[in-house]
Amino acid sequence: MERDNNFEQCLKCDICSGYCPVAKVNPVFPGPKRLGPDGERYRMMDAAFFDPAANLCLNCKRCEVSCPSDVHIGDIILKAKLKYGRKSHVLRNAALSYTDTMGFLGTHFSPMANAVASLMFKGGPRYASRTFERQFIGSETAARQSCFDHKVSFFHGCYVNYNNPSLGMDFVKVMNALGIGVQLLDDESCCGIALISNGFVQKARKNAEKNIASVRTSVEKGMPVISTSTTCMFTLRNEYQNVLGYDMSAFSDSMYTATKYIFELLDSSAVSLHFRKDLPKIRVAYHMPCHLEKLGWGLYTVALLRMIPGVELTVLDSNCCGVAGTYGFKSENKQTSRNVGKPLFDQIRSIGADLVVTDCETCRWQIEMNTGARVAHPISLLAQSIETLK
Repeated sequence: MERDNNFEQCLKCDICSGYCPVAKVNPVFPGPKRLGPDGERYRMMDAAFFDPAANLCLNCKRCEVSCPSDVHIGDIILKAKLKYGRKSHVLRNAALSYTDTMGFLGTHFSPMANAVASLMFKGGPRYASRTFERQFIGSETAARQSCFDHKVSFFHGCYVNYNNPSLGMDFVKVMNALGIGVQLLDDESCCGIALISNGFVQKARKNAEKNIASVRTSVEKGMPVISTSTTCMFTLRNEYQNVLGYDMSAFSDSMYTATKYIFELLDSSAVSLHFRKDLPKIRVAYHMPCHLEKLGWGLYTVALLRMIPGVELTVLDSNCCGVAGTYGFKSENKQTSRNVGKPLFDQIRSIGADLVVTDCETCRWQIEMNTGARVAHPISLLAQSIETLK
């Protein structure tokens, strides 16, 4: 069920352009109102009215967050790019988009892949030598999950599987400490957000259909689906329905980001966490990713971080980091990406926190590359702060 194309609800107030991070730094970008609702009226008459400047859109959805009429501006622009845009840099974009293929190669040849990455990106993506799936399946930790009466399914995503398996193990540790077991989905593929953004729609649909089938199986077994990746969860809940046209309404109440699920458990008093007694004081700066802000779930992470003893928390201003998945890794977008992220980078430097925390993997890379700050996922900080399950 594709989301309605509701451009006629636009009031022409142009608030979205004021909130658009690209419009603030790139005078070539016409802004979300002109590319979205205004442009759609013309494109419906003639495809020749498609403006290639739409390719500068980050798909951060900040325009939708700000819109007083709930116009689906980001969706309108993205679907216009997919329908009318011309493909370019096909090989490069395929390498950025086919994350399962690149992850398989990256983990099998991690020393070489990481040496190349270190030359290209300071603090950017690195591959693990063994995937999360290989570390988890068949391990004592995996065997122990059957002991728990209540279980969840973990949509680990490409980042945990190929780049940061320890985050996956941290998630399992936290869930076990709450008395909940963790299982992997029967069959998981990349969520497909990079495929969608770069125009590989047919492959994105194949991935979506496989993931939807696995989510359905999990939900039917009474196991909610949890992800540590805000973008993966945003894609499953929003982009599958709003852009690809799949009806996700039967599953939406059973899919959560990890911090939302954990906070709601703790807030219900059904479970509790036991924090270590020797925790040092630590100054933490939290960056809320754009897609998490669009979901409206960022406050769950903030509340969870505030529960950790010794954490002196600063919630950073609402700013886009500028990376937008694969967007910031393209040479033609690098300067725009850095300019978009500059207010965030400047604030991080001015605060001088011991640790920056963010729920999004590409936000992490962008912050590390542009500030040199130490960055972690909130689940990893939580896992380090609790007593180990005996």
